[in-house]
Amino acid sequence: MQALTQSISAALPAALPGMDWRLPWLIFTSFLGGALNAVAGGGSFLTFPAMLAVGLGPIQANATNTVALWPGQLTSIAGYRDEVRKHRALALRMAIAGLVGGSAGAIVLLNTPATTFLHLVPWLLLFAAVIFALSGPITKQLQKRAARRRLATVSEFLADPAEIETEGPKNWWPLVISTAVICFYIGYFGAGAGFLIISLLSLFGFQDLSEMNAMKVVSTTMANGVACLLFAFSGKVEWHFCLAAMVACAIGGYLSARISQRLDPGFLRGLVICIGLGMAAYFFWRNYR
Repeated sequence: MQALTQSISAALPAALPGMDWRLPWLIFTSFLGGALNAVAGGGSFLTFPAMLAVGLGPIQANATNTVALWPGQLTSIAGYRDEVRKHRALALRMAIAGLVGGSAGAIVLLNTPATTFLHLVPWLLLFAAVIFALSGPITKQLQKRAARRRLATVSEFLADPAEIETEGPKNWWPLVISTAVICFYIGYFGAGAGFLIISLLSLFGFQDLSEMNAMKVVSTTMANGVACLLFAFSGKVEWHFCLAAMVACAIGGYLSARISQRLDPGFLRGLVICIGLGMAAYFFWRNYR
């Protein structure tokens, strides 16, 4: 993709002298990334390579991409306000875990040599693509398990209402510490980490996917939020690219959400997985050729 972008960037200015085609290219890919995020997830597989393609260094590209995508994550908390209120105490702990883990990951990223991070990029993309590929079938299993759990709960309530137990773990600290570890990865790179939070909550006893998504959104938004602040104050964010990508992602997300009911989610997920694996393969080829 980077080689193709450089070819386009070299050819178009010859036709229209004086025009910088890097920004339109980034706006286009950010629009597509926002659209993918709204209907299937995985928009970072497009936006992060696009940041590299327009000439940003690997750490600058990651920082700029994180800041550009964060406002869309922030607004999603409002959609889960009822679930957050239901688990207010846990939501606060998950937010703190996100702050701690995200801060640590961002600090490590800012102190990682650019060449080292660039060599990690294909492995990070491959890891994220595999996580994304696994998320579909595992989420279906979680939904089936939740349905069986609801039926069992109704049966238990009819037999003895006093024996119904509250969903979720009683000791939050192992969950919170594990969340902080995942949020470290979010602060460092982050693609695919939302599914890791969902899987973690399932392991700790949660059954309701809406509640799991609410806790995921709280922790990941806080992790990315503190990472955004650190990136912004470090000077690693290229703001003219960041703001353009932010607006394009928001527009793409809004428009795609309006038509998402007409699209095949299975096809979209398959497309995202192919893009992720393709990007990983490209960076492996570029780094080790």
